[in-house]
Amino acid sequence: MLTMTSDPDSNALSDVCLLLRAHAEQGWLNHELLPVLRQLQQREALEEEEFGAALAYLEVLWIEAALRAAETEAARADLDAAVASAEPALSREARSYYIAVCALRDSLARHVTRLLAIPGDAFNQGPTQGPTRT
Repeated sequence: MLTMTSDPDSNALSDVCLLLRAHAEQGWLNHELLPVLRQLQQREALEEEEFGAALAYLEVLWIEAALRAAETEAARADLDAAVASAEPALSREARSYYIAVCALRDSLARHVTRLLAIPGDAFNQGPTQGPTRT
């Protein structure tokens, strides 16, 4: 991750970086994780063996989701550390997109934790347990 300074170009870079990270995370959640969740929620349509395989795949995807969430959170921390953006509208847009991605992340987390039966406290203890928002 780039180290941000207080000059206006670096602050705008923080905005763009958060926008790109949030966009990438949202796209990945929608195109990789969500289809597996939908498949698992229609358990009656799956053979027991298929359900077990899909559940194992969901667990792997959830670990990757945690890594992607950590990257988005790091981009948010860089933006928070910036003194002021040269483009306040861009900064607002980046923060709004971030909030939307966090809402999607939180919504999916409820479904994933129920399917994987991850205790709530373990879920929030680290990036290998699932993505969390700070």
